[in-house]
Amino acid sequence: MLDIKQSALLKTSSYINGNWHPSNTTFDVSNPAIDEVIAQVCDASVEQAILAVRSAKKAFKAWSTMPANERATLLRNWFNLMMEHQDDLARILTLEQGKPLAEAKGEIAYGASFIEWFAEEGKRVYGDTIPSLSAKQKIVVIKQAVGVVAAITPWNFPNAMIARKAAAALAAGCTFVVRPATQTPLSALAMAELAEQAGIPAGVFNVVVGQDAKGIGEVFTTHTDVAKFTFTGSTAVGKSLIKQCASGVKKVSMELGGNAPFIVFNDADIEEAVKGAINSKYRNAGQTCVCTNRIFVQKDVLASFTEKFTDAVNHLHVGNGIDDNIQIGPMISSEAVENVTKLVNDSIKQGAVLNTGGKPHKAGSHFFQPTILTQVTQDMPVARNEIFGPVSPIISFDTESDAIAMANDTEYGLAAYFYARDIGRVWRVAEALDFGMVGINEGLISNAAAPFGGVKQSGSGREGSKYGLDDYLEIKYLCMGGISD
Repeated sequence: MLDIKQSALLKTSSYINGNWHPSNTTFDVSNPAIDEVIAQVCDASVEQAILAVRSAKKAFKAWSTMPANERATLLRNWFNLMMEHQDDLARILTLEQGKPLAEAKGEIAYGASFIEWFAEEGKRVYGDTIPSLSAKQKIVVIKQAVGVVAAITPWNFPNAMIARKAAAALAAGCTFVVRPATQTPLSALAMAELAEQAGIPAGVFNVVVGQDAKGIGEVFTTHTDVAKFTFTGSTAVGKSLIKQCASGVKKVSMELGGNAPFIVFNDADIEEAVKGAINSKYRNAGQTCVCTNRIFVQKDVLASFTEKFTDAVNHLHVGNGIDDNIQIGPMISSEAVENVTKLVNDSIKQGAVLNTGGKPHKAGSHFFQPTILTQVTQDMPVARNEIFGPVSPIISFDTESDAIAMANDTEYGLAAYFYARDIGRVWRVAEALDFGMVGINEGLISNAAAPFGGVKQSGSGREGSKYGLDDYLEIKYLCMGGISD
């Protein structure tokens, strides 16, 4: 039905301890582009979540003591299989999430790149020797896997958000249990099938697909066998989960909401700034945590940028992600469309001017027109809230210091972008922006070699890069006495 070449990739039940677990109840997974059911997935219970955690705990000793190069070989097998089945994985992703097929293929490669990266990086978990204050002692520092890692991941990147957590965890020697979003479980289950084919032992990688978010979340955040919890999602939900983890003093990493500024200075290459803004704003229909949320343009170039940007936006093709030449697919739900519509309308009531778009798109009930609002001010809803949709509010500014102050005027601190050519300005602005990641003359900044994460209420910890293993490791200090007579 879904036109998948490898039917084994289409799984509809949770993967726990190397087995596919049915349940008495199911829930529907729908294609947001056409609002039709594409699969019925077994609804996992809290008891099955507990079983997954216990299975991961049981598998931990053998996995954590396996030589790093052997773990690396299995991870490399997993990477190879993901790339071998990239087309099928991308199609599954597009059908359940909606993003254009070309973007989905890019996500599969992006997610797989973390598995490839950490397959190698896991072999470089080095310790230290520290000069002792006594000739009779030697001080050694080693790093060890934290234990069982539980994760909750979102629907907007159903492959990559799992891959970049699981890859680091498994490379470090941890075992892993994930609850994917119920809107997009098929991608996670396909990953589990390939993990099994890659030879990753039972209990090391587990996927629990269930609608009981509260109950499964409590298992993941409070069960004594879980050593670390990691979450990607909204700041509000993240705060609640952190509180739950506090009872067990669990190691926690969070990748939460964003309100990314995109600043265009008067010395910028305007053509390149327009390209960067299109890439950063409209990818995945604006449903990304690092997506541009506020566009600040210096008054000297406001008219030029707005004209060119509007022309580019008006040429974006909206439609079903499976179709050819589509650049913007559907939003995840009708509720998401309603939320974006309200943000736009409320901002217009407060004085924003609709430049283009501004309404649900004729392509279907889950589509929204690529939109630009001008004459936006900092206090309007589209500037204060994470939009999570294809809407660009443009705000003008006078001076460099004004731009920095306006960009930093948010509780979020995930990603920021700016375009400028003056080297002094580049350095000053990059240092002054209170964000964990800054794109300079670049609208696409994510890759496996770079540390992904934010500051302030956008979270804690980093994913990807050599720093990405740190959240999955504990430092152990060994003091050895009796070395000399």
